[in-house]
Amino acid sequence: MLKIGKYRHYKQKDYEVIGVAKDSETFEEMVVYRKLYDDYDLRVRPLAEFIENVEVDGKIMPRFTYIGE
Repeated sequence: MLKIGKYRHYKQKDYEVIGVAKDSETFEEMVVYRKLYDDYDLRVRPLAEFIENVEVDGKIMPRFTYIGE
């Protein structure tokens, strides 16, 4: 289960996870989150993608890292 709270993207921008929802057609789990900069838009991203690792400059790291409530 994904923790609700603040996360830092590997590109160093912060976001707040609001919850996990299911797509009404496919039932795929989607993370609902808000940008904590600029216009504070709401976003959605597949849970599998949100929690996956990415490779940056040859280093494997989480796409998003939990930083607190």
